[in-house]
Amino acid sequence: AMEKSYVSMFLLLVAISCALAKDVDKKETKETTAKPKLPQTLSRGWGDQLIWTQTYEEALYRSKHSNKPVMIIHHLDDCPHSQALKKVFAENKDIQKLAEKFILLNLVYETTDKNLSPDGQYVPRILFIDPSLTVRADITGRYSNRLYAYEPTDVSLLYSNMQKALKLLKTEL
Repeated sequence: AMEKSYVSMFLLLVAISCALAKDVDKKETKETTAKPKLPQTLSRGWGDQLIWTQTYEEALYRSKHSNKPVMIIHHLDDCPHSQALKKVFAENKDIQKLAEKFILLNLVYETTDKNLSPDGQYVPRILFIDPSLTVRADITGRYSNRLYAYEPTDVSLLYSNMQKALKLLKTEL
């Protein structure tokens, strides 16, 4: 399993390198003053206009330095529940707008950080981490057997949990 994840990580890096190499040729002088646009692959369809981080470590670093909470979405491409949640998440204007206030990361693989799977490794699950790098285990969905799972019908709960993650931020720091 470890070898498999190394291989997929390597292929991902190769793909990103190729994509970036192609972009270099296309760059024009006036474009360099604009904000750099990340390859859309980082969004994986969760919101192409949002800025997504590439790694868990990068998300933590950005959170700490920008004082924004992290929102991590664990999902799988071949999971129907993940796909259904992604569709609702990407199409919900309020969620997309609120998501701009977060450091965003969506993962199709598990991290080694046990704090990100407090009640097991299942998908989809969404966790929040505050800038003090504390996983907000208190911000949960509605299912007692999968605390951080959200179904497409839970979109309003997800929205209020996103607001909660932002609110707690202001009162605690």
